Amino acid sequence: MLLSIPFPSWLKPEIIPGLPFRWYGLMYIVAFGVAFLAYRRQLRERRFPMSEDELSGLFFWGILGLLLGARIFAAIVYETSDIYRRQPWLVFWPFREGSFTGLMGMSYHGGALGGFLAVLIFSRVKRFNFREIADMYCASIPLGYTFGRLGNFINAELYGRVSTGPLGMIFPNATPLSTGEAWVQDAAARTGTALSGAWVNLPRHPSQLYEALFEGLILWAIIWVFRNRKPFRGFLVGLYFAGYGFFRFFIEYFREPDADLGYRIEFVKSGLSPAYTHPPLSFSTGQILSFGMIVFGIAWIIAASRLPGRETIRVYDTAADASAGKSPADEAGKATKRNQRRKLRKKLR
Repeated sequence: MLLSIPFPSWLKPEIIPGLPFRWYGLMYIVAFGVAFLAYRRQLRERRFPMSEDELSGLFFWGILGLLLGARIFAAIVYETSDIYRRQPWLVFWPFREGSFTGLMGMSYHGGALGGFLAVLIFSRVKRFNFREIADMYCASIPLGYTFGRLGNFINAELYGRVSTGPLGMIFPNATPLSTGEAWVQDAAARTGTALSGAWVNLPRHPSQLYEALFEGLILWAIIWVFRNRKPFRGFLVGLYFAGYGFFRFFIEYFREPDADLGYRIEFVKSGLSPAYTHPPLSFSTGQILSFGMIVFGIAWIIAASRLPGRETIRVYDTAADASAGKSPADEAGKATKRNQRRKLRKKLR
């Protein structure tokens, strides 16, 4: 009896075979659209004084920061060769050997850092309260992130370690394993996989779907519930970073580390292949970065809880409430109207 799920044969990376339009890119567009709509709903719920143009600008710069951070971080942290040092323009060059490949490699942790800095700069320039608009951002992002991981699944990439359980899936492009290894023979016997040659493709954890569920839907649901019940401004930012880091840290145990990176920290060496087991005291690059997110999230919550203006403003009803979030354009418009009224009063005198 085969204890695995075959990868859907009808799922292909290209939307239309032969054309350079991929589901992965479309999933990014859907992700940004979903996050945009979730953010706009929060603005309307709270009657937050941000115009449509300002909202579009916020997302434009946020997405730009995310993409730049994700790509640059991937090139620095995950690329082991010195190709980008010798040819730095290739970091953003979407062609390889004459073929369109898109941007090869994106780091979520780098994207989170780039997006965070972009929203921070935007809030300073437009004079919005950073903790307010960042909280709404963090209540929108995880739902969009779900679609990004679904794009990875459609690409049949970022699959997990070998699984001998009922959730294992045979990915068509997974690295074949030598049938001469004792653990490969054992895993094949436990999953009912026939060994007919020197290499075999064993079932893997669909870790992309694990991440879509926990780092996407579940994390979004938790933050969404707290969006109008947060104890202070900035709380959702810390909750997002700590929550994502927590889920990602443990899901990494089901993922196979990058072959060229392996485990960055190994307190206990294991003679088994990382495709088969992830020792509890061995930590991948993703786990180290996720642990950093947990620390940052907790530190942010502690710091934000002690900053001035800790109270939550749920709905902007009065001019006094809205003043914390008004844009310079709004203030300039009101100042112009006040000056016009003063001039009119002088003429009437």
